[in-house]
Amino acid sequence: MQPNDSMQLAVRNYQGIQKMKWKNLFSPVKNIDPEGARDFISSYKEGSYTLLDVRQPKEYEKHRIPGAKLIPLPNLMDRLDELDPAKPVIVY
Repeated sequence: MQPNDSMQLAVRNYQGIQKMKWKNLFSPVKNIDPEGARDFISSYKEGSYTLLDVRQPKEYEKHRIPGAKLIPLPNLMDRLDELDPAKPVIVY
């Protein structure tokens, strides 16, 4: 793969996000259990990934993972531009 190929792919992926359905946004998807999520978070620098909480505000207010961004699932399509397409996203 040439360096420009990966850049073009990233640009296409970013442009395509706006056209995708929310369930396709996070493809390919790797399911991880809570321990795997903790391991990922502890292995990467804060800010190098997005921790996305898609629950409702009342649930978020009661319990949340520190540093998580709240975008309730019904609002996700309208707020995709708030996500950095270059960062991995952990969704819960």
